[in-house]
Amino acid sequence: MTDGTVPTIGLVLSGGGARAAYQVGVLKAISELLPPVCYNPFPVICGTSAGGLNAAGLACHGDCLQEAVAHLESVWTNFRCHQVYRTDWPGVLKCALQFLWTLSFGRMKNNLPVSLLDNRPLRDLLGRELALGRIGEIIEAGYLKAISITASGYTSGESVSFFQGSHELEGWKRARRVGVKTHIGIDHLLASAAIPLLFPAVHINREYFGDGALRQLAPISPALHLGAEKVLIVGVSSDGEKQQREKTTQYPSIAQIVANILNSSFIDSLESDIERLMRINRTISHIPDETRAQNVTLKHVDVLVISPASRTLDRIAMRHARYLPKSIRTFVRGSGATKRSGSGVLSYLLFEAPYCQELIQLGYDDAMMKKGELKAFLHLPGNETDNILLFPRSGAA
Repeated sequence: MTDGTVPTIGLVLSGGGARAAYQVGVLKAISELLPPVCYNPFPVICGTSAGGLNAAGLACHGDCLQEAVAHLESVWTNFRCHQVYRTDWPGVLKCALQFLWTLSFGRMKNNLPVSLLDNRPLRDLLGRELALGRIGEIIEAGYLKAISITASGYTSGESVSFFQGSHELEGWKRARRVGVKTHIGIDHLLASAAIPLLFPAVHINREYFGDGALRQLAPISPALHLGAEKVLIVGVSSDGEKQQREKTTQYPSIAQIVANILNSSFIDSLESDIERLMRINRTISHIPDETRAQNVTLKHVDVLVISPASRTLDRIAMRHARYLPKSIRTFVRGSGATKRSGSGVLSYLLFEAPYCQELIQLGYDDAMMKKGELKAFLHLPGNETDNILLFPRSGAA
């Protein structure tokens, strides 16, 4: 910003199934670094897949980050798989048989959704826990500028960012990327979190949508379109998960293949987009100031990334594999998901309290390790850049 005010900070929460519990730990640390007054340092919040569920939780309490995080932590620390997808034997077998029938003979005439897991319990959970109707009120009150939830269109092949925001914001159209202004609802959240094959696609407007990470080539882009001038990104992968190439004669298991597909969807595009933005920032830094002043489209975007630094989520999931419901554990055992090589799949599906609690603690610890960077990035008291403009929930000017 050139007028001395605090830049608009965007928060980007990536996808990753149960791995998104890590984001709650990071947000918990940030909430503890905030001044005691209730406010929201993130006017722009963007989420994809399970990160979209967390983004919606924050937006529903967009006037007080501390309350929003406390609510998210309460949900995640008490999570059970049956709150996300059916784990009873009749439910598991019904989905499996219907899936196999479709593979062999085609779709049934009843046009029922086809997936390996039935995630209708998640719809019920979101309906109970998220007061999505409050988002419009919070935007009108000025605590939040916009929230974006990204999903992938199965017919168009486009990455669609559904956003709800202040009146001056407009949609956008780029190559394979679209921004659509709307009122965020449960269908947008379920569509964004519909991991291919595992969860059913969701019909919105003209087409069916699946997980937002599928075609999201530029995960940071929605935040910039919605006015963010600097971006905090909370990822769910670590350098420790980048395995060295080793000689092997053992054919990869189904779980190992699926884990690679999931990682390529949820992780690779975000890491590539961060690298791209860093390159652009370096290029802009070599352009003379007078030239940049004449071109408003040339802007440096500060980015801070927090992601698992000390431990890999796959190994944590493996330690908690016994908490996976017996029906699901039996169902995925043949694929190799309960073995170390296939634990990547487990890390996405293990919506169980012990695993989620450890990820929350890991996220909290990693964020606190960057306490100084976070306070400076968010312009919090205790730094030289303390010209912070707070928007208290009570008595706002």
